[in-house]
Amino acid sequence: MAPLSTWWLLRRLKSRAWAVKRIVRALKLFLPMTRDVIKGRFRPVPWSAFVLMAGALFYLVLPFDLIPDFLMLIGVVDDVVIVGWLLNRIDKRLADYRAWKYPQSEPSSSPPAA
Repeated sequence: MAPLSTWWLLRRLKSRAWAVKRIVRALKLFLPMTRDVIKGRFRPVPWSAFVLMAGALFYLVLPFDLIPDFLMLIGVVDDVVIVGWLLNRIDKRLADYRAWKYPQSEPSSSPPAA
């Protein structure tokens, strides 16, 4: 089986579904969190999340990479892996904001009506 076949890629993505979900969740939550921080509604400011997001954006934009992008597939995979790793770390830093923004409803202390 060729390591770059579609089947191999789909299996790898499926086995890493937890990481992909965390990356998507971090991206969806970062902009609202930034808005709430700027408006002063959320404190303390998660500076590490901002630093990691700046690092991810700089890594994508700047021409300096671990593996140059002109090496077609390998250079792009390098970007995806590193930025994905950074976004996964950002998701961990947003746990406090997630708890503040979407508090879980507390279970009712009264027994259900019969």
